[in-house]
Amino acid sequence: MKLLALTEEANHVCFRYRIEAFAPALAERGWDLVALPLDRHTLSRLGQLCAAQRADVVVLQRKLLPRWQLWLLRRFSRVLVYDFDDAVFLRDSYSRKRASNASRQARFRATLRAADAVIAGNAWLLGQAACHVAREKVYLVPTCVDPRLYRPATHEPQAGSARLAWIGQRSTLPSLYCAQPHLAAAARRLRDLELRVICNEFPDLEGVRVVPRLWSAEQEADELSSCHIGICWLPDDVWSQGKCGLKVLQYMAAGLPVVANPVGMNKVLVIHGETGFLAQTPEEWSHAIYRLARDAQLRRRMGQAARCYVSTRYGVQQWAPQFAELIDRWGAQGAESLGSAATAREAFVLDWRRQDGEARPGRATGCGPRFSSCAKAAASVEHARRV
Repeated sequence: MKLLALTEEANHVCFRYRIEAFAPALAERGWDLVALPLDRHTLSRLGQLCAAQRADVVVLQRKLLPRWQLWLLRRFSRVLVYDFDDAVFLRDSYSRKRASNASRQARFRATLRAADAVIAGNAWLLGQAACHVAREKVYLVPTCVDPRLYRPATHEPQAGSARLAWIGQRSTLPSLYCAQPHLAAAARRLRDLELRVICNEFPDLEGVRVVPRLWSAEQEADELSSCHIGICWLPDDVWSQGKCGLKVLQYMAAGLPVVANPVGMNKVLVIHGETGFLAQTPEEWSHAIYRLARDAQLRRRMGQAARCYVSTRYGVQQWAPQFAELIDRWGAQGAESLGSAATAREAFVLDWRRQDGEARPGRATGCGPRFSSCAKAAASVEHARRV
């Protein structure tokens, strides 16, 4: 059995933590996992969409395809699953334009309708998806980490600096700039405070000593384990509700207590006074960081509680069997009901026609010469790849 994951880019963090982490469990059930980063060039992407016909289950991750490409993917897929772990139907918090975007929302709705099943990364995202399709079609699989890959922080009383940890992609660095007043307030109380930024780009934060650490998949766990406190700041807006808390999960897996503002998944993962502190103002952040930095026993106790919490609720070992069982079920349904799957694909096309209007058959609705040409081009690319 073949599971094809169509990803935004090679080695994307979403693929690594939401599908590749479950590869051993899938292999035990006879699934061959293949990842295919979607090409930006149209002709190459057409060939990739054609590859869906050779898979038993196709998982489209995050990407909101143009309507005609989505139509082709639906046509070629026996079973199509959509997986998302962000508010992909909105612009992010740092966009200069308003968050709401009609085009993204239309693509999001179309993608949900096209899929046989939808996987959401948190409860808020699940609710958003359930507004557009039947609730029984949507499943919750949180972003997971494997604590076995993280050496627990020792939290010995430090003779040197108090080390904060921040890990993320450069696209999320604006959140760190927003947290600068909070970190600077802590730095004024702790002269030996340093912030280790594990990323591929590094900020200059006034009043904060930043120690750059170049991110790598091989070293990220060890980098976190060498720190004392993990930090996370999210803007208090609707886009942040869709974040699935990966950096907080990583801190907790490494046995670090977390200081975070009470927004989105931060409120779920950080149990105030047990696995870390929820702090809003610069004064609250300064107090929380100072208290943890100066009390190794408190850090150790909270870090152990955090690691235990993640292991039991967000660990790969807990969720891998459930994810593999879902893929098994969908694969079996696809094999047993190819005829009904074809009927579903036709219904999907007809639904688009009703929305766009019967008087416009030449539009990108799956009916007309434009799609015939696209299908031929896709077939040509696929033939060339096979040769």
